[in-house]
Amino acid sequence: MRGLLLRRLAIVACLFFLIFTTNILADQLVWTPINPSFGGNPFNGDWLLAQAEAQKPEEEEVSEAWELESDPLQDFSESLNRQILSRLSSRIIETAFGEADLESGHYEIGDFIIDIDATDAGVKVIITDPSTGDDTTIEIPYY
Repeated sequence: MRGLLLRRLAIVACLFFLIFTTNILADQLVWTPINPSFGGNPFNGDWLLAQAEAQKPEEEEVSEAWELESDPLQDFSESLNRQILSRLSSRIIETAFGEADLESGHYEIGDFIIDIDATDAGVKVIITDPSTGDDTTIEIPYY
């Protein structure tokens, strides 16, 4: 008797689950992007920008005293060295491509010694750092 009651109860429970589970409806999961760059709501842009600004570390203010610490004479010397090196490199390139003639020479610019040797095969540039004694040799063939 007890076994019969358990069977009936199991059958009723199965029928109950079958009847009520067929009425359950499910929708698809839909993901909507937040970032407007990827198709999200364009009104989220201000909020995202505010969040990014809040996470950005604060920048230290540059004091005027720091700007005045640079030596104008040193800046002028560095600027002059850069311009001389720029003109020298332009002249070497023009010589390598046959647009100008370059004479051999010895130059002391800033902390470097530059020796230029114009040969029949091309231009040979030797850059020496007197403080370390290291040198770099660049050979540029004529084109």
